[in-house]
Amino acid sequence: MLGRVWSASLVGIEAVKVGVEVDISGGLPAIVVVGLPDTAVQESRERVKAALKHTGFGVPMRRIAVNLTPADLRKEGPSFDLPIAVGILAASEQVSPELLGDYLFLGELSLDGSLRPVTGVLPIAAAAKQQDITAIVVPEENAKEAALVEGLEVYGCQNLAEVVDLLEKPGSVPPVRLDEPVEAKLFDSKLDLKDVKGQAHARRALEIAAAGGHNLIFVGPPGSGKTMLARRLPGILPPLTFAEALEVTQVYSVAGLLKGRGGLVRDRPFRSPHHSASGPALVGGGTYPRPGEISLAHRGVLFLDEMTEFKRDVLEYLRQPLEDGSVTVSRTKLSVSFPAQFTLVASTNPCPCGYFGDAFQACTCSPSKREQYWAKLSGPLMDRIDLQVMVNRLKPEEITRQTTGEGSEPVRARAIAGRDRARHRFRDEPALQCNADMRSEHLRRWCELDDSSRNLLEGAIRKLGLSARATDRVLKVSRTIADLNGDENIRPMHVAEAIGYRTIDRMQ
Repeated sequence: MLGRVWSASLVGIEAVKVGVEVDISGGLPAIVVVGLPDTAVQESRERVKAALKHTGFGVPMRRIAVNLTPADLRKEGPSFDLPIAVGILAASEQVSPELLGDYLFLGELSLDGSLRPVTGVLPIAAAAKQQDITAIVVPEENAKEAALVEGLEVYGCQNLAEVVDLLEKPGSVPPVRLDEPVEAKLFDSKLDLKDVKGQAHARRALEIAAAGGHNLIFVGPPGSGKTMLARRLPGILPPLTFAEALEVTQVYSVAGLLKGRGGLVRDRPFRSPHHSASGPALVGGGTYPRPGEISLAHRGVLFLDEMTEFKRDVLEYLRQPLEDGSVTVSRTKLSVSFPAQFTLVASTNPCPCGYFGDAFQACTCSPSKREQYWAKLSGPLMDRIDLQVMVNRLKPEEITRQTTGEGSEPVRARAIAGRDRARHRFRDEPALQCNADMRSEHLRRWCELDDSSRNLLEGAIRKLGLSARATDRVLKVSRTIADLNGDENIRPMHVAEAIGYRTIDRMQ
């Protein structure tokens, strides 16, 4: 007999429909899996045999051949346990093959037959819906995640016996319904700007970054509040739209960070990798590529604390994603792309000792040491950082003062209003979400300058040595400042403020 069921495999964050064909024939008892399975798929033979036995089903004492199609696509992970087990039951006529219908099966089996959660369920469910699969059977802990896809029947089962009951007794396992998507809480968004004393210039830069999606770096001595400011950026960013939340949730599903959590990621991601992180950890990689930190920060914030402590070659990995909003990871037999539209926020000391330019403590670094310190940040990388802000230490009277600054909510309201103006402008350009996404053709259309503004910008290019890319960044920031002020056109005051954030392109 021949049993056929559907499953799926992941390529990056995209899902590919996989056929699981099971043939039982004469020969020595064995289960043979073909179709480029990895070690985890090969080991499913033992898990499936034990699960069938402990669930009360028989394992045919014959040769069982399992073929995973398409044969040239690498299959990985334990999610094929359940479809292989169901395929064996169908091929051995313990379950009628006609009952399988258009179900798609996913799940890891324990030896006692219980189902364990797997990764990548959301993108697989979305792909199943597009390919006319009517129902998907997943472990109970993955059911709420799969149910985010509308128009697809989702069945969450605790064990293999429940799966068989579902097939033989329709209605015994009710489909999962979500009146309201369950929220997966992964980030702490309670940090408030009111905790920050002083630093009006840095707070203004945060507001501009939130409104326009601009990259930002804080430079200042230890204890000046750089990290404190950066960690409060997610709290003033506009909330994710439903479409953006689905994108983020798919990335976290593929990365295996939704296991046992389920639901929709509603908060803007905030990722803060350690400065010892490798290039693959930052951009993604592995034998079977998985999302890195920049993709986990998609639609959110990537914070590089003490940026100059990162290896230069690791930082250079950021250049292409910052420009394109995606990253491509290539291997010998595979090339996958991951989304990476994030806001980069970085902090660093101005020199190795940390006190260059400080009003309270003298710097002990030589010019050559400072030059070597800043050499880790290449010119092309700094060009891509729109807002470059000096943060000075607070005066004693500012530290002891009990008054607090403006809270996050009013700042967030202004940032949302600024983005709304930009989105209205981009209503015929769905790919544009904020001003930072604009390309050259958009700048020509929406960032026209009057003579005074143009003369001001040309003077800054000569004096600061701004590149063409850095000049484009100044125009984008000018457009955001104009949006925050409610102005239709860019004026000299907007350009002047934007230029003021380009004064640390290279510190010596």
